[in-house]
Amino acid sequence: MPRVKRGTITHKRHKRILKDASGYWGGRHRLIKTAKEAVIKAMDDAFRGRKQRKRDFRAMWIVRVNAGCRANDIAYSRFIYGLNKANITVNRKMLAEIAINDPQAFSELVAKAKAALA
Repeated sequence: MPRVKRGTITHKRHKRILKDASGYWGGRHRLIKTAKEAVIKAMDDAFRGRKQRKRDFRAMWIVRVNAGCRANDIAYSRFIYGLNKANITVNRKMLAEIAINDPQAFSELVAKAKAALA
């Protein structure tokens, strides 16, 4: 049976790990084992961060919409309930954009929500 050498495969794998760990501090970008641990942890954190970012943005949009609602004398929850009753489907991202960039249009939305509540 012929001898199988796997040096090139291992070298390629090590190079990929060190490339991913470039810019890390100390041995984390030089030593294979330490770099591998650092890269795995970084990937784990990045995965978690992608989920967290969605939550953070939604929370920010809600804060902005709530600020616009308070300026128009209505609570956020009542405003959303009013929009749902009035069959107005606008997501929170767009509501936040409208609240910041076009307060007049946001006031009109608030008026429609209040009318649906009454």
